[in-house]
Amino acid sequence: MSLKDSLVKVSEYVYQLPEETLQGQKVPVYFYLSQKLLELLEEEAIKQAGNAGTLPGVEKAIYVMPDVHVGYGFPVGGVMATDPEEGIISPGSIGYDINCGVRLIATNLTVERVQPIRRELMQEILRKVPAGVGSTGKLKLSKDELSQVALKGARWAVERGFGFEEDLLHIESGGALPNADPSKVSDFAFERGSDELGTVGSGNHFVEIQYVDEVYDEEVAKSIGLKLGQVTLMVHSGSRGFGHQVCVDYLKTAKDALKKYSIEIPDMQLACMPFKSPEGQDYFKAMNSAANYAFANRQILGFLTADAVRSFLNLSWEEFGYRLIYDLAHNIGKLEEHRVDGKRKKLLVHRKGATRAFPPKNLDVPPLYRDVGQPVLIPGDVGRYSFLLVGKEGSMDMSFGSACHGAGRLMSRTKAKEYVKKEGLEKVLRDLVVVARGKGTVAEEIPQAYKDVSEVAKVVDALGIAGLVARFKPLGTLKG
Repeated sequence: MSLKDSLVKVSEYVYQLPEETLQGQKVPVYFYLSQKLLELLEEEAIKQAGNAGTLPGVEKAIYVMPDVHVGYGFPVGGVMATDPEEGIISPGSIGYDINCGVRLIATNLTVERVQPIRRELMQEILRKVPAGVGSTGKLKLSKDELSQVALKGARWAVERGFGFEEDLLHIESGGALPNADPSKVSDFAFERGSDELGTVGSGNHFVEIQYVDEVYDEEVAKSIGLKLGQVTLMVHSGSRGFGHQVCVDYLKTAKDALKKYSIEIPDMQLACMPFKSPEGQDYFKAMNSAANYAFANRQILGFLTADAVRSFLNLSWEEFGYRLIYDLAHNIGKLEEHRVDGKRKKLLVHRKGATRAFPPKNLDVPPLYRDVGQPVLIPGDVGRYSFLLVGKEGSMDMSFGSACHGAGRLMSRTKAKEYVKKEGLEKVLRDLVVVARGKGTVAEEIPQAYKDVSEVAKVVDALGIAGLVARFKPLGTLKG
């Protein structure tokens, strides 16, 4: 019998893999899916989520978001919480691209003004914003300078003129996590990160010009400062080679720690160490350092993109209307308080391809949004839509305050390239404006390679995890 046959439908959009379905599985797994998305659910993703339920100190349940697909050890879209006293920390369950995340910037521009010049505008962004495999920026930093980035996060960038002080009020955790310690990061990670700040990278990362083409909640949209036809900028990037190397280094550490701490796991990709152990603490401090690097990276990227558009249109910053709406993290582990069995408890929440969706009144939500809930950004593909939602109370009980981070891949990169080779890139992209350093990345990132993000957002909204506010349609996209 397949694992999909073992799923129990609890209610519309909720499917449970009961505890003990897999040997040693201590907690149930909940998948949040529509019927259409259930049909796309991979057998291996179910197994990965169930395997995570066997890890020491895992609490309450594993939650899997509607954009789920197979990842390294733990599925992308997976949320797992462990007891920080008795449980583990798992690098593979946080991910290689630590604090990959999304940033949304509002402008005073209208779609009527930008639509006719979108091709020229994207070429200008391509010239001004470094992107692609191995892309490097104008900043070349020493280890000492990078250590400051790892401690200060987005503030480091603002202090050097990349953005404004008020930006820091609109970033998750203020753009800097407190438990960073650059001394726990390897020299090779510093070497890899030395010239990559302010770069997009490759894969599914992007910089996009969009406009608001649908508003679902007029009141919340107005309070956030968005209206129909308004042009926005979206940035999706992470910690580049710096964070990737942190994950590589500590996966080796975790594998060595298994024997030392007598931890048995069903899959070596779930290698982990006790959170309280020296190895676990070292990784946590290094992971936070990489997360802060990513916050600084997106701060610079967002500012460079906005400045490229503003300069091209010969506008002052005031005329341009730059305003950061929000910047949030996925691929991260955070110490948070949640309710388990009716009691408040500190947990280490692993979010892999998942992001916070904290509700109104939560003190971790910036004051500007505390009455409406934390902004949740769900980017789509280059041809369809992206969404803004706000966190709802249901998220705290249903997913440790988490929502999904994107559409989720449907085709592997290899299959996407084969599809393009068969159909032809021009036919596949139609009139979409997509710019990149090389055609290979564009072929991997075609709309057909992704699930329909509107289906994903619909599930999150229907379950009361986060409520739909607005939809954005791409005008042009820069891919790595």
